Amino acid sequence: MSSQKIYILAIESSCDDTAAAVMCNGKILSNIVANQKIHEAYGGVVPELASRAHQQNIVPVVDQALKKANIEKSQLSAIAFTRGPGLMGSLLVGTSFAKSLAYGLNIPLIDVNHMQAHILAHFIEEEEFEKPIFPFLAMTISGGHTQIVNVSSHFGMEVIGETIDDAVGEAFDKSGKILGLGYPAGPEIDRRAKLGNPKAFQFTKPKVDGLNFSFSGLKTAILYFVQKEVKKNPSFIEEHLNDICASIQYTIIGILMDKLKLATKQTGIKHIAIGGGVSANSGIRKALKDGEQKFGWTTYIPKFEYTTDNAAMIAIVGHLKFLEGDYAEQSVMASSRLKI
Repeated sequence: MSSQKIYILAIESSCDDTAAAVMCNGKILSNIVANQKIHEAYGGVVPELASRAHQQNIVPVVDQALKKANIEKSQLSAIAFTRGPGLMGSLLVGTSFAKSLAYGLNIPLIDVNHMQAHILAHFIEEEEFEKPIFPFLAMTISGGHTQIVNVSSHFGMEVIGETIDDAVGEAFDKSGKILGLGYPAGPEIDRRAKLGNPKAFQFTKPKVDGLNFSFSGLKTAILYFVQKEVKKNPSFIEEHLNDICASIQYTIIGILMDKLKLATKQTGIKHIAIGGGVSANSGIRKALKDGEQKFGWTTYIPKFEYTTDNAAMIAIVGHLKFLEGDYAEQSVMASSRLKI
């Protein structure tokens, strides 16, 4: 098997980005993403518009991925696609395309769990990036998900903590909306946080038992705080925006790190990997690295382009499943609430 070239075409369409990648034996040859800017005007993803855009983008994105990888469709070993979780309309576009292409080429079809893919993105062959050692804890943080997963093998995963309401990405976006920032707000809050005082304003951390998370209460606390201050000083947001952003980010990072510390204490595992779009946040990355010195952690942070929704992470899961002969039937259906 080692001398055989395994080419995987991967398709990701779980939310608002249409992505395709080609992988050969664990190495990425191309990783193409078509972003949908239309949602910015609405302050969030509009499912119907997302699925329409996927229909428009999927053929040119796949075509570009194949061309950049410099291979023909006839060389493909298998087609991998995101089965879920995600927006149902968006998932259906990718699922239908992948099923049709695999059927037409008479090659294996491989379904991929989007959340597993965020974790297994760490196993893409990349220079200067170490792969996590089993067992490790994976913290997946994105616009729609916040989870801590105990990972014992490539497909041995147990969710030991997750959000009971908003995901961490939603906490950033909803806070940004309160402050009048655009969508998505996370990158802008991160940028401004570097210029502000993280301890300028104090926000109470939600009290949630065990390893689960809650962010809806924080959003409400920020809303009431801003309303109260603006009533006293109409220019409050404008005059203190960097400090507010820094304080919000500091609180969110504190919530995440508190749960990680508890998870390492409960499991005894000190190898920690992060993934998902919010793992691109510079403050979270720094806090994780600081944990190496403070708590003796060994941390793994993925390449930036593998943090947000992308097809490269779908490809590595497809590659690992191909090696095990774990293929999907043509009857496979998309699942918006697919669990690890």
